[in-house]
Amino acid sequence: MGTLVRPCLSAFGTWKDKLLFPSSTASFSSSKPHLRTLRRTCHRINSSKFGSFLDLKPEAKPEFLDFDLSWFNPSDRPFFDVIIIGTGPGGLRLAEQVSRYGIKVCCVDPSPLSVWPNNYGVWVDEFESLGLVDSLDKTWPMTCVYIDDHKTKYLDRPYGRVSRKKLKTKLLENCVSNSVWFHKAKVWQVKHEEFESAIECDDGSQLKASLIVDASGFASNFIEYDKPRNHGYQIAHGILAEVDNHPFDLDKMVLMDWRDSHLGNEPYLRANNSKLPTFLYAMPFDSNLIFLEETSLVSRPVLSYKEIKRRMVARLRHIGISVKRVIEDEKCVIPMGGPLPRIPQNVMAIGGTSGVVHPSTGYMVARTMAVAPLVAEAIAECFGSTRMIRGRPLYHKVWNGLWPMEKRITREFCSFGMEVLLKLDLMGNRSFFEAFFDLDPYYWHGFLSSRLSPSELAFFSLSLFGHASNSSRFDIVSKCPVPLVRMLGNLALEAI
Repeated sequence: MGTLVRPCLSAFGTWKDKLLFPSSTASFSSSKPHLRTLRRTCHRINSSKFGSFLDLKPEAKPEFLDFDLSWFNPSDRPFFDVIIIGTGPGGLRLAEQVSRYGIKVCCVDPSPLSVWPNNYGVWVDEFESLGLVDSLDKTWPMTCVYIDDHKTKYLDRPYGRVSRKKLKTKLLENCVSNSVWFHKAKVWQVKHEEFESAIECDDGSQLKASLIVDASGFASNFIEYDKPRNHGYQIAHGILAEVDNHPFDLDKMVLMDWRDSHLGNEPYLRANNSKLPTFLYAMPFDSNLIFLEETSLVSRPVLSYKEIKRRMVARLRHIGISVKRVIEDEKCVIPMGGPLPRIPQNVMAIGGTSGVVHPSTGYMVARTMAVAPLVAEAIAECFGSTRMIRGRPLYHKVWNGLWPMEKRITREFCSFGMEVLLKLDLMGNRSFFEAFFDLDPYYWHGFLSSRLSPSELAFFSLSLFGHASNSSRFDIVSKCPVPLVRMLGNLALEAI
């Protein structure tokens, strides 16, 4: 649930970042005093209870960190061990981890100090295990899923919103401490020789290194594929808004709201939603400040952005949310599933372009934070070797550090899950997630966090089928034999 992941096109991607493409970047706390300050300093825009928030212009402006970085001087023409393209969460996390080994790293980005524009949502336990819980600016002790107007699932798993400023500051501080270099430029081209590579930038500079890592996001053209990129797409429209009030409990984050009663007077929208459903994702900060996002979990081709916004307008009108001010907005488009990049290849990848996006949910941030130390370790083993491993052996080592066979198998299974979701209508999604969240928490936690082994995924599948309603079982049996055969074929190819 990209909404779960909460990336967009930014430096995980760089549409917006992702994905995306968004607008504002400022962070806001949920404290009342701060909100009152905003009210005093910003022009008040009135909208009726039945008006559309789409007419309101986001007020936040791009924000930049004040940091004394070590800037690359083109006249020095130094040789680096590793060049990382992009300073999103994935790029900075890898730079932080690789530089801990004394490896010479340079990060190249058009705007290394800009605060990321995306809203990132994560499970609190994931960031706790990574030592990053201090990078959360808001947590909710529980999450909830509205299956329909009569059924609600309450999940005893805390959820949090990442403070983009805190996390980037933390990663930059560690990079500076580890002597990471930075260059403010856009990379236009990557060239390779047998044991080294070079990047050419829009400022005319050229930097060389033993390894180039692409962390610039989904829109990158530096990573190669040898199979058709048949992605599914998660698309969403979100706003951080000041509202008169809202109906959500402040101690619960709304993971998914599948109710469609808001479309009762919109027969066209309701018919489309029944076939290609969307849900609401909501983070209530206080009674007047809330992040709201209408989300299509996965579709192929991508659902119309205009359709997403129309459904969101109808939903907010129905539940009585009057938007007074839009502080931030974001458009989120996340490619999900599809093939992995060709393994190995001369350019390494981390983040959105590396295939780590969860194929069934869109989760990416915590997963990228977790795999960066593994990739860094593989790089350090090569550079620390007395044999000084370079060239093809280096590329093979680092790519397989990111994607060992077991992880490729689990990703293939999750891609099958995406193919199942692509075939479900509104009723099918409701039945599926009702059964999914009825499972032992170990299994649904593990699935959403990419922690289950292949054998555990097999048990998870049998358990999910057992908990499913008869209609859901029929959907799986009748609609999914082709994706199942494709998955088994891909697994066989991986095993060769």
